[in-house]
Amino acid sequence: MTDTWDSVNIGGVWDHLCWLDWCTNINSERKTDMSQGQDQDEVTGMVCLESDLQDGQMREVEVEEQKILLVRTGGQYSAVGSKCSHYGAPLIKGTLFGDRVRCPFHGACYNVKTGDIEEYPGLDCLPSYKVKVEDGKVYVSVDKKSLKQYKRVKDMSCREPGVNHTIMLIGGGPASLLCAETLRQNFYKGRIVMVTKEPLPPIDKPKLSKAMHLDSANLVLRPVDFFQQYDIELWTQKEAVSVNSIDKTVKLNDGSTHHYNQLLIATGCRARPLSCPGSGLEGVRVLQSYQDARDIHQSCVGKKAVVVGASFIGMEAASYLADKATSVTMVGNGSYPFQRSLGPDIGKMTMQMLEEKKVKFYMNDEVIEIRGENGKVKEVILKSGAIVEADVVIAGIGVIPNSDFLKGSQVVVDPRKAVIIDKFMRTNVSDVFGAGDVTSFPLTMRQGQHVNIGHWQLASAHGRFAALNMLQQKKEIISVPFFWTVLLGKSIRYTGYGEGYTEIIFKGKVEERKFLAFYIKDDQVVAAASLMFDPAVARLAEIMSIGQVISKSQAQSDDLNWLQM
Repeated sequence: MTDTWDSVNIGGVWDHLCWLDWCTNINSERKTDMSQGQDQDEVTGMVCLESDLQDGQMREVEVEEQKILLVRTGGQYSAVGSKCSHYGAPLIKGTLFGDRVRCPFHGACYNVKTGDIEEYPGLDCLPSYKVKVEDGKVYVSVDKKSLKQYKRVKDMSCREPGVNHTIMLIGGGPASLLCAETLRQNFYKGRIVMVTKEPLPPIDKPKLSKAMHLDSANLVLRPVDFFQQYDIELWTQKEAVSVNSIDKTVKLNDGSTHHYNQLLIATGCRARPLSCPGSGLEGVRVLQSYQDARDIHQSCVGKKAVVVGASFIGMEAASYLADKATSVTMVGNGSYPFQRSLGPDIGKMTMQMLEEKKVKFYMNDEVIEIRGENGKVKEVILKSGAIVEADVVIAGIGVIPNSDFLKGSQVVVDPRKAVIIDKFMRTNVSDVFGAGDVTSFPLTMRQGQHVNIGHWQLASAHGRFAALNMLQQKKEIISVPFFWTVLLGKSIRYTGYGEGYTEIIFKGKVEERKFLAFYIKDDQVVAAASLMFDPAVARLAEIMSIGQVISKSQAQSDDLNWLQM
């Protein structure tokens, strides 16, 4: 998008003088508008001319040093906060698609008319502002109380005395949190109980493998008083051990039994432990919780670390530890990291990135034994015969759905122990719903194929849709998968579902670490990944979200105008 001044024809001295005069007039008008609003609840500023934006365009403007995203769609102007409520990314760098703007970094979407969040990650909406067009000039008014705020909590209700209805949410992740908030946002007046085995309220778990040193205050998604304010009962350090779906009761590990009217199973997954000899030695760890991350950080600083598993958790852990441990060794069972998910070319590139930071790789290999001394890890024995010195061994070899407590409940799980749900987030048992990593759900973009996907964004969307269907709104889950990984400060973004892809078409050059990859199956693009190619993946996610088919020929074309790049 062009800046305001770029739309003025500046040629020669006369044009330059006219341009300076025009700028002076605009600044004068802006100051007048500001001063007129000083004694009121709002400040108003002229931000551009009506002709400066065409339909489908957006621009970042300012009122009283407040950055605002100005959008023109359907001939109408609207204005919302300029920063994504997730991590504060500038939305002007994202993609506008109809009435939605999508963050280029992690895929959150907002309605530009209302500012409401419509896709995740993130919890909060954007502030929205009044827009007026008068005499060919566009004015934006900002409530003084909202100056310097870039996100807003959507209006929520509380419990109403006398409403005898309980919704119990088992699990303390994004699915449970979004379910609870969506219930209150839709004015559910009954009792909400969230049960989590963790000592903390829901945390921003994707940060754990990327920044293990963070304090809990920097990870908690909502403070305890938030739950109190909206009458959401948060039961920490409690775990469900059984469900009686006939009596509609849940038994907890403290021996107590609790009745529900509707139940959400959102227990996520647990890290798969190593099972080789020596896996019980002190220093063998998994990354599951906030405390795990802290312990790994503290035990690895100045020590020799071995990371087992060359996928997302393992690679992010190795990346984080590269400049903290005295040595970092990665053991993977494929030729390259991420080989199944992202392909060998991207995998080779990420491997080279970490090798430049002295991370040593043993690929096409596996750990067959961990040896210790005085009960502590000393060395790792590999199938290839290599012996690697180690003080700490970190396992990142996959996850197991937390569904064991459902045995005897009549809730059906698949062979992987994932809870099977339908497009309305319902299990096979009446009034029992499922959401997040623990579930196998029908993916719309794959014609309803049941999949198990452990993405933060999807778990959040699941929680929202579960709440809406608990309230009998009959909303189908249609979210398009979107995730990201961060290695040495570089983010690879991914959207879609690439399982079974047969070909990858690249734009840019992987070896130069700037690329867009299209994953092809049956002559269609089923997924995409990128590095330093924003906002391509965000744009593709929006195209996929409306069910539009992207052909192989489009991906092959040198002309990416269809992607608006």
